[in-house]
Formats: sequence, structure tokens, C-alpha cells
Amino acid sequence: MSLTLYYHPLASFCHKVLIALYENGTAFDKRLINLGEEGDRAELEAIWPLCKFPVLRDHERGRDVPETSIIIEYLDRHFPGPQLMIPADWDAALDVRLWDRFFDHYVQEPVQTIVGAHLSGLQCDRTKERTKLKTAYKMIEKRMAARSWMCGEAFSLADCAAAPALFYAATLLPFPEEYHHLGSYFERLVSRPSVKRVLDEAQPYFSMYPFFDDIPERFLAA
Repeated sequence: MSLTLYYHPLASFCHKVLIALYENGTAFDKRLINLGEEGDRAELEAIWPLCKFPVLRDHERGRDVPETSIIIEYLDRHFPGPQLMIPADWDAALDVRLWDRFFDHYVQEPVQTIVGAHLSGLQCDRTKERTKLKTAYKMIEKRMAARSWMCGEAFSLADCAAAPALFYAATLLPFPEEYHHLGSYFERLVSRPSVKRVLDEAQPYFSMYPFFDDIPERFLAA
């Protein structure tokens, strides 16, 4: 294979890249990294000294590509499939990149702050992080009132970011019942074959998630 993805099946940011790969049927090898194993950690650190996954290795070009949004843009450029993750039109692409950043910074980050604090035993101002999520939910609800996907009618990088962010966020702060557009959008996401495949592959690892008990039963079935 020309591509190898260094990843872990439970990690939300890895989900984001896997969704893009599965959307286009891109051929790649997987290298599961367990950061608790010294050898695995050393292998990842040699590729990307910050020791964060995912990282994509392009063997043909001799290049290692870190950071989720950059990986997906790299795939669009060098391994394009039928579904472009970033539109060719500049204004449309800017909108996609904006909402990609939105999900990474204003949904994923509050979730990771809460989860990280829980795992480390540190105090975390959950009220502050939950307030960020409430604001994000409100913005998504408004935006999705007349849209199928985050940036129009085409599935994009923004939706790749949205799926894992919202999946884990909902375990910490359920969507308000009155937010019908947000709820419908989430259902479209988790019903999409690429997203469903990622969640199915993550299922054996969900018990490692500290808020496992808050994952809906429908995502835990074998």
C-alpha cells in the first residue's frame, strides 16, 4: 500500500480522517498505535515528535502528514476520489474550512478537556466547557434549519469533523430535545456508511472511554 495511517480506533480525531478515507474508498494500511506501549509511542514520536495521532505516511512520496484537516486536504490533492472533501470553489472551500475549525475547536476541544481532566484526576470547570458546547449546539441548530450537510448539499471535510465531535459531545451533554435540526443532522451523520463503519470499528474499544455508560445502547450492539 502507498498509504499507512497511524491511529487508534477510539480516538475522535482519527475517526475524522477514517471517514474521509472510507468516503472515497481510498486504499490504505492501518497501524494501530497504543500510546501506553513504549514501542508504539516511540514509533509515533519518531514520525511526529508531538506524538499525536493520526499521522498519514505516504510511502510513494516519502512524506509524513500530521493533523487531521491537513491529512484530508492532502488526500484530496494526491488521492482524490469521487467525493471531494474540500470544494474547488474558493468561497465554498472557505466555508468548509471554517466549519471544520468550528467542530475541532468548539466541540472537540471542550469534550477533550473534560475527558482529559477526568482521566488525570484534575479539576475541570465543566460548567465552562458545557457552556461552550451549548453555544455550539445552538449555532448548529440554526445553521442546519435548511441544509442537508454542514456546508450545503455535499458531504465535506466539515461533516467529517462533525460526526466524531458530536458523537462524543452527546455523551457529555445530550442534545436539547427541541433542537430538531441538530438531532436530524446527527442522525444523517451516524447513518452514513462511512461514519457507521468507523463507529462499528470503534465499538470493541468503547469500554475504554471514561463515559462509556453514556454511549447510547444502539452504538454498542455487536
